[in-house]
Amino acid sequence: MPKRGYHHGNLRQALVDAALELIEDKGPTGFTLSEAAKKAGVTPAAVYRHFDGRDDLIAEAARQGYLVFADLMEHAYQSGQPSALAAFEATGRAYLAFARKHPGHYIAMFESGISINRDPDLAAVAQTSWGVLEKAAADLSKHIPPEKRPPAAMFSAHIWAMSHGVVELFARNSPGNQSPFPPEDLLETGIGVYLRGLGLIDPD
Repeated sequence: MPKRGYHHGNLRQALVDAALELIEDKGPTGFTLSEAAKKAGVTPAAVYRHFDGRDDLIAEAARQGYLVFADLMEHAYQSGQPSALAAFEATGRAYLAFARKHPGHYIAMFESGISINRDPDLAAVAQTSWGVLEKAAADLSKHIPPEKRPPAAMFSAHIWAMSHGVVELFARNSPGNQSPFPPEDLLETGIGVYLRGLGLIDPD
């Protein structure tokens, strides 16, 4: 097996890439550091030059995932401007798109049990990505008087939870959970119902 890490001159990244493949195939607890080392083409001892253990390796995969996620969320937010509603809905769709396109990262971020607070860099990039959704939520509620305005952090968290639920139940091929509607449609209509209930957008 070629030593992919050394060949590319970046063993640390080769190990992360190997871990992402293993996470996607076996789940975050279904592989060992030895397997990651073998896939990267190095000895198990080489892993410890860069990572303290499997959780440290998965945390780095999650950190890199959040960087990609933050860029996608920001791009989605900007693509919806100048409409606050379009920008807000676009960030929800970006969540689904990210889960489909980057399953290894998604699992490392949200299904591995790794706390974002285990590392300051991981916590910072995670907050940056969710800050985009909260920013979109704040824009959407600007037309409501401050004393009647729902906290942006609250309803952006609700939309995050709704997006996560749609991904987990219907967008990642969960066995037995088949929806008669596309996940994007489920999320968009769900967001609409929720926002109308809060009085943030006008009824149809």
